[in-house]
Amino acid sequence: MEEHTEPGESPGRAMRIAVVVLVAASGAVETISFTALDHVFAGVMTSNLALLGMAIGHGGGTGVASALLALAGFGAGAGLVAWVTHGRTGVATHWPPRVMFCLIGEAVLLAVGAGFWAASGGAPAAVARDVLQCGAAVAMGGQAAAMVAAGRAAAPTTYLTGTLATYIVRGAGRARPDGWVPARLGALIAGAAAAMALRKAAPSWAGALPFVLVAAATLIAARPLFLHRSAAAARRT
Repeated sequence: MEEHTEPGESPGRAMRIAVVVLVAASGAVETISFTALDHVFAGVMTSNLALLGMAIGHGGGTGVASALLALAGFGAGAGLVAWVTHGRTGVATHWPPRVMFCLIGEAVLLAVGAGFWAASGGAPAAVARDVLQCGAAVAMGGQAAAMVAAGRAAAPTTYLTGTLATYIVRGAGRARPDGWVPARLGALIAGAAAAMALRKAAPSWAGALPFVLVAAATLIAARPLFLHRSAAAARRT
């Protein structure tokens, strides 16, 4: 029995939309991380390595500690998701259940962080900043690893430099280049802009934006998985 979907709303399209929303969440997290949590990134580890080198060269102990904390958190999140999803092969139509489970875990972690952020009025103290920074890095590391585990139905959501370079190199000669790449790049800007605007207009609520976006992406991605399981159950009966 074939899966039935609404016209123009195939599982592949839903996956691409979910990826775009996750990229927006990444932009929001990076904005909060860099502007409010000791000027390091939660998901762009190549930049943090450069920041670490600059802090070492400058002799700044605080900068070294912040960069190392972000690197450790990202590694922990990626390693945990790699362990949870080990041996699972991604397909083009949906994200595997274990990937979905990991994204739900990320959403929960971001929700806890949003609670801490709101309790501080959008201005956490030094210790709270360290906790929030590490938590944000764990979330971004987990998201990056989940997208790797999802395989063909996903794309990078926490680092897009390679995506941009590939689009320029491979897309320049195509009559119809992949329109989803500009969508992801635009989503990164939109997520960052929205987080910055919230920080200015309603500081206590800015921390909730990444959670809302990850939860929305997870819900979008749940439908193709449900359709796949329904079709599989129908074939067995």
